[in-house]
Order: sequence, then structure tokens, then C-alpha cells
Amino acid sequence: MNRAVLACAGVALIAAAGAGLVATGAGRSPARADVTSAAAEANQPPIYYQDPDGKPDYSPVPKKTPDGRDYRPVSADDDVRVDKTPAASVAGGGNGGNRKIKYYRNPMGLPDTSPVPKKDSMGMDYIAVFDGDEPDDDTVKLSPGKIQRTGVKSEPAVRRAIRSVIRAPGTIQLDERRVSVIAMRSESFVLNVANVTTGSHVAKGQRLMEIYSPAISSAAAEYIATISSKTTAGDGLYGRGSRQRLINLDMPDAAIAAIEKTRNVPTSVEWDSPRDGIVLERGAIEGMRVQPGGVLFRIADHTVVWALIDIAERDLGAIRLGQSATVRARSFPGREFTGRIEVVYPEINKETRTARLRVVLPNPEELLLHDMYVDAEITIGSSAAVLTVPESAVMDTGSRQAVFVDKGQGRLEPRDVKLGQRGDGYVEIREGVAEGEPVVVSANFLVDAESNLKAALKGFSEGSKP
Repeated sequence: MNRAVLACAGVALIAAAGAGLVATGAGRSPARADVTSAAAEANQPPIYYQDPDGKPDYSPVPKKTPDGRDYRPVSADDDVRVDKTPAASVAGGGNGGNRKIKYYRNPMGLPDTSPVPKKDSMGMDYIAVFDGDEPDDDTVKLSPGKIQRTGVKSEPAVRRAIRSVIRAPGTIQLDERRVSVIAMRSESFVLNVANVTTGSHVAKGQRLMEIYSPAISSAAAEYIATISSKTTAGDGLYGRGSRQRLINLDMPDAAIAAIEKTRNVPTSVEWDSPRDGIVLERGAIEGMRVQPGGVLFRIADHTVVWALIDIAERDLGAIRLGQSATVRARSFPGREFTGRIEVVYPEINKETRTARLRVVLPNPEELLLHDMYVDAEITIGSSAAVLTVPESAVMDTGSRQAVFVDKGQGRLEPRDVKLGQRGDGYVEIREGVAEGEPVVVSANFLVDAESNLKAALKGFSEGSKP
């Protein structure tokens, strides 16, 4: 007995029950009568009955719940789990009468087939599958009703430029090339210190301190003696050597020029700032004795700083030197600082699996400070158009990427693809799909489930053959 016969029998049974109830005048169920009447008017007899609360409880004939409510009739159009096969085809009439039945499959979509007509546990007839209903290739064939119910949509593969943004955190660091240290090269004494403290902004040539150094005084006296002598050229060469000795002691150029002009041995030397910047460290104290190598001041220029950005290891291949980067400081919402990638450090942090980039940032207002947290955005991609499909079209298992190509008339072909860059909701297709071919972009998982079901059914059917 096929589904159509069962459905007709069910309708007859309902009609008979209704007539009996009318004749007796007792026990009539308005709900059942209305539902049956509606189903009859729609010319869609129920194929089974389901619990009115939606529970997974079914019956092939009309049934009531323990509290007296009727089970809900379900027609073929309401059942989204099965395809609607014309009754004439199943019964052997119509167009189906000229085709050979290959096998019968479970009406609820389970991977169960039979070479002969059969019923499931609910009394529903197995659905006949004819030659030609399932193509011999790997395509999946869906009926128009199932395509509409599952929401399968397709879009053609087109060429477009893909741009994406890498977002990563970072910190502000000083430009190592813009840091100066003032240290003594000989034993010295600090006579006095200017009104400069840690955090003060100083200009190039601004006086920082005054020191006395016996070694500098001795070298200055020797230099004056040589340049004051009116002897041969050999003495002149010796004078140049004395001057070089003062330079080696790191005596400021201004102090050497004053010696050459006044011909006086200085008792103290004024020390000036070598650059514009902010005093990061002040070690000079009035009256202190300084040994060679002792650091008295450390000054840094903040007009140009570095942003050290940590990006994920997977994004490293998209980074190129000279790329533009936009940095936003959390201390200044709405402000953007733009710089360029100058260095990609040649190491990976083994704990965080990140790579470090150095972005050089102009900081004329000196708003960005040392160790400040920032967020960076780096735009990657090319302006050249590449073949793309929406990211939702790709079924990615990790080791395999595939799309379903819409071949028309409900036929969907699974096809392996090779992917490229991603961005803006699209992914580059380097191999597997031609330009203009439509691919499924929604309900892919349902199509994939149908594909797996088809493969299982084919395996069962082939295994049942003698």
C-alpha cells in the first residue's frame, strides 16, 4: 500500500467516523470536523497525525490525547521532512508509469531503503525512487518545494577587490634614535644644576649644569699653550692633537670655541642639552662627584615615537613594510594617528603566538607618551579584482573547503575549491569555480545534509542488490 492509498483510507475513516457521530448525535468533535473539512477543501488529505502540542508522537490514523484533544493532521505540503512525490508516480500511473522503480526509501528521510514496497513503524508507505530521480553524478537534486522551504539561495561568483582590516593592540615606545644620554668621560664635580627636573621639556642648547673637571682643565691649558705658540708647523699639528683631546673628553663645542677666543683656561664648563626633548632621568646633584661613565641626564625627543603592535601569527603573511597603519590611543577617543610599518621583528612570541611590528608615528603635539596603550588597524588586501564568493557559501571542514554550484532545475553540485584572502564578507576563490557560476550562499548545511543522505541511500541501495 502506498502513501496515496493510506491517505485516502485515512480520509474515508475520518468521514465515516464523522457520519457515525452525526447519526448518533453524541460525542462529535468540532475540532476534528473542522480540520478534516479544511483538509478536504484544500484537496490535501493528511498523511499522518501528530500530537497537538508538537511532541514527537505520531499516528497513521486519527487519535486523541489522554485529555480528549484530537491529534493534528499533517498534509504532504506541511511535512518539511519529505519530498512531495506525485501519487500517480508512486502508484505507477502518469509519467511515473513509464519508469522503473529502483528502490523505496524511508518517508521520514532516514537512511533506510527497501527493494519492495514497505511501511515504517508509523504505518507510512516508503517512497518510490525511480530511474532518473537521482543522477548518477555527485549532484544533489532538490525539489522546488524543498528549495523554497529551506531558503536555498544562490549568487554568481564575481570579481571584486577584497580589503580587510587587521586589528591588534600595542604600546607606545620611544624612538631609540632620539634618546640622548649625558655622561662624564672623566672624573668631574657638579658645581650647580639648572632648574630642570624629570619630565621637564628642554630645548637644544639649553644650559643643564656647570661642572669642573681636572682632566678637561689640563687639556684646555695644553691647547691654549699650543695655539698661542708662534713656532713651526709641527707645533700646529700638535695643537690639533690637543684640541682632539678636548673633543674626546666630550667638552661642548661652545666651550672649545670660547677657549680659542679668550685664550683662558676655564675653571668650569657649562653643559648644554644636545637635543629638544623631555628629561627622562636627572642624576645630577649639585656638589656631587661623578666618576667616568656616570649618567647625569637622559633626554628623549617625543615628536616621533614608535607603536609596537602585536598581531596574530596567521596575519603575518599579509604584512608588508611601508604599509599604512592607523593608531588610536585609549586616552584620546576619536583621535587617529597615522604612521607606517618600518620593521617586522624576526621572532614569534611562543606564548601568545603573535608577531611584533614597529610603526613609526609622528607625534608633533607630544600626546602619545611612553608605554601608553593603543589600538592599531592595518588595512590589507589589493586593489586588483579577484574572483570571490560570499563567505557563507564555503563549507569548511578544516582540511577541505567546498561550495555547492547551482546547476539549475534543483541540481546542486558540490565542488572543492582553493581559497585565498578574505575580507568584507567575501573570500577569494583561486581554483574550483569559474566566473559567473552561481553558488549556494544560504542553507548550505541543509544541502550538505541532503548530500550525505543521498550518499547513504545510494550505498544502501547498492548493497541490497543481489
